[in-house]
Amino acid sequence: MTYSEARLWSCLKRKQLDGRRSRRQHSIGYYIVDFFCYSENLIIEVDGTSHDNYTSEMDDMERDNYLKQQGFKVLRFDAIDIKDNLDAVKQEIIESFDISD
Repeated sequence: MTYSEARLWSCLKRKQLDGRRSRRQHSIGYYIVDFFCYSENLIIEVDGTSHDNYTSEMDDMERDNYLKQQGFKVLRFDAIDIKDNLDAVKQEIIESFDISD
């Protein structure tokens, strides 16, 4: 895991984020997602510098479209945002949870 992935995982593991269980490196179809919260059908991706080019952006868009067509919510965060503003990232994840729970 990258530094940002490890930092976010430290907040997601063991139901630490609003009591939701998350998995890391979870396989969905042909893809392996960074983090997956089953109860919310939520996929969380961490984008580092390798995503900062046109080809990667198109690949990410294709991947996100596929996952959304399968009924998943997809959140993407820049590694820098996790490094510099983890509290805001955690809040955005919590706000994406289904409020009917």
